[in-house]
Amino acid sequence: MTEPQTDVSRPSALPTANLLQRHTTSQSLVDQNSVEYLDTIEEEWNKKVDLEVETLLDGMVDLVSLASIGDKDKFRIAQESFQAQTRAESMVRAANSLLSITHSMKLLLLLSDEAQIAHRRDAELKTVQEEKEAARAQVAALLDELIRRPNDSGAHDADPQTAG
Repeated sequence: MTEPQTDVSRPSALPTANLLQRHTTSQSLVDQNSVEYLDTIEEEWNKKVDLEVETLLDGMVDLVSLASIGDKDKFRIAQESFQAQTRAESMVRAANSLLSITHSMKLLLLLSDEAQIAHRRDAELKTVQEEKEAARAQVAALLDELIRRPNDSGAHDADPQTAG
């Protein structure tokens, strides 16, 4: 049995490219099967998200600690103001990075696995058609039952033996 293959693009370096000594890393990614490759990519995305969320969390903690109320001289106020501003800027960069990651993930979902989407659509269509046929059969049975009842009760009324 062969391993399932995906249509995920696998970037690879040109044979002469040795930028930043990444050739062995990209070559090892190309040698992996599809499942291992996708797991590696998923882990990289998770690390990026974790890093940005940690940056936001640390920034919020720092901003709360800088917001202490008390006797402060002008130098201390200016210093805390600068720290708050730089921390807020790093938080904005982290939030923008998370937004970019979210956008990229949406695009990957939309553009990558068409076979899976088509399979799910076909399975849902089959389920809906089966439910439709079951509902149709149930309606037909109920209609038959409704049509037969008046005839049966009308026949009993017209029968002289049951009338009296």
